[in-house]
Amino acid sequence: MSVQKSLIPLKTLFVSFHASNTILISFLPLYLYYRGLNGTEIGWVLAVESCASLLAQPIWGYLSDKFKTVRKILFICVIGLLIGSSIFFQMDTLSTILITGAAFYFFATPIGALSDSLAQRRADELNVSFGSIRMWGSVGFAISALIVGKILDQFGVQYMIWPYLFFGFVILLVLIPMQDVKVESEPVKLKDVRRIVANKPFLLFLAVIVFITITHRMNDYYIALYIAELGGSESLVGLAWFMGVISEAAVFALAGFWFRKYRTLIFIIFAAILYTIRWFLYAYVDDPMHVIALQFMHGLTFGVFYTAAFEYVTRLIPSFLQSTGHLIFFSVYFGLSGIIGSLAGGPIIEVFGGSTMYLFMGSLAAIGTVSLILYHLLPFGKENTVREME
Repeated sequence: MSVQKSLIPLKTLFVSFHASNTILISFLPLYLYYRGLNGTEIGWVLAVESCASLLAQPIWGYLSDKFKTVRKILFICVIGLLIGSSIFFQMDTLSTILITGAAFYFFATPIGALSDSLAQRRADELNVSFGSIRMWGSVGFAISALIVGKILDQFGVQYMIWPYLFFGFVILLVLIPMQDVKVESEPVKLKDVRRIVANKPFLLFLAVIVFITITHRMNDYYIALYIAELGGSESLVGLAWFMGVISEAAVFALAGFWFRKYRTLIFIIFAAILYTIRWFLYAYVDDPMHVIALQFMHGLTFGVFYTAAFEYVTRLIPSFLQSTGHLIFFSVYFGLSGIIGSLAGGPIIEVFGGSTMYLFMGSLAAIGTVSLILYHLLPFGKENTVREME
């Protein structure tokens, strides 16, 4: 079997999962607004997602390393996603949305990190770039944003559960023929996780990038409301995500090439600078089409930042703790940052408007950029490609 044929199930997983994730990221704030929640209450619901992610990611990552399987853990999480989402989208009060949302997200949030961990290991086995696999997630995200945006614009955001469940079932089906990763080491023990906790470069790097990732998550949650504030519709929200993720896909596709040219930490700093510029530009637009026109910067910011950061932390953690380390990285990138971003962004956009929110994000990203430069100047920031704990 050729390399490309052996990767078809994995690529299909990325397309279908990110297509489903698009629906949550792009349209859930509008759905919750339709349900009668205000900006602050929407922030609480989105914070529940991030809280669940913060708790669930290390747990599922540890179980994956312990039982030496990613595929079986993914299977359990996807079943939980299907059942949990079916209940979550039936709720119509804040308390029931929060409770069922926590259970739903406990299973749903680790899927992205587990998929990335699986892709990273398969890429290493087959000597292909991680970005060449991960780009298919961006393709699924872009297609879903465009198509589902038009569908919801036509029929109403209250029907977003149906395309979400469709993609969820596709994920479940594609897992059946998928090849699991091969793990040669002994099953990980709970005491082994302490090696990650003791890894100072890894922990300090996570502490530094959180200034950037908070702004990224805040944009994920509230760009739809900002576009609506500027007079845009659901279809324009979908178009904005389509434009952004197409540029992201191009960055992922070329990752194997540009990683050979410079060290990953240089790309992380470069992307952080662009994040700062991007948010200040968003703050001064007065037309939703201007936001869409600037969305090409999504690939140059998130696409570069995430790929380089994922590659960088992979070098800092031992191979037998890859899933655990990756999901801790995910917990900070999407969990902790999401909690802060959702709780801060909701009140800001409700009271002061989207422009002020993006000014705040630009300032925070600038702090993160300076912190990354200082981190780079530290001895372990010189990026000697050594796994510190092996």
